[in-house]
Amino acid sequence: MTDLNQAYNHCRKVIEKHSKTFSKAFAMLPKQQKRAVWAIYAFCRRVDDIVDEGQNPKAELESFSQQFDQFMEGKLELTDPSWLALDDVFRHFSIDPAPYYDMIKGQRMDLYPTTIRTKEDLLDYCYHVASTVGLMLLPVIAPGKVGALRQGAIELGYAMQITNILRDIGEDMEIDRIYLPQEVMDLHGYSFFDLKEKKVNQAFIRMWEDLASDAEFYYDKAMKTLPDYPIYSRTPVGGAAKMYRAILPTVRKNGYHVFNHRNYVTDQEKKQIIADMQ
Repeated sequence: MTDLNQAYNHCRKVIEKHSKTFSKAFAMLPKQQKRAVWAIYAFCRRVDDIVDEGQNPKAELESFSQQFDQFMEGKLELTDPSWLALDDVFRHFSIDPAPYYDMIKGQRMDLYPTTIRTKEDLLDYCYHVASTVGLMLLPVIAPGKVGALRQGAIELGYAMQITNILRDIGEDMEIDRIYLPQEVMDLHGYSFFDLKEKKVNQAFIRMWEDLASDAEFYYDKAMKTLPDYPIYSRTPVGGAAKMYRAILPTVRKNGYHVFNHRNYVTDQEKKQIIADMQ
């Protein structure tokens, strides 16, 4: 039987392997909160990996969804370290299960894609795959403040996911996923043919900047709620937001090359962002 320390250690390795940004940002939390973040991240990662890397993702996602139902009913055998750690989180914090169900729904959106026509469609998608993470974390990093911080957490999810989409246009194309709203492409005269041809022209830059300005708008709104977080959470939340936001100027600096080029914020830049927050 895995003990709790081993279970949390397993989750820590997952976050360190897959998200240096989150790992760095949340490393400063008090121990119980930090461990809870690892467990929540491991849950999100698992759902994500099923969709992105599963052999039979549709069946695997439904199986995972049923496991979560059993977990919520207290009927799941906690032999898996991720479930064991998450169970401990649910026991120690006032967790709302709704965003967990919404996250699973968001992954279904990737498995059964529909065309994203409008910015509203895009925000609905961003809510399900990204804002849900913020809502999962709130009871852990800001206990007692969930209601006041809810909208800001949703908006930070919008900002981060739009940033992801703008960075990963090329990678998403490789797996036939297009998250750019049809109406925004049309507005700037950028076609699906241009996208397939990986054209970086003035129309592309205008379209990219239109969505980037939306991301910046939501970062600004979310950051206004930072003083409402407990002191120990301000640097982690603000740091994560700023590290993500720094991706946007990185893409600009690289001439908007998102098709055959990975745009990332360096470890040194991330360390500087965290240092500046303190």
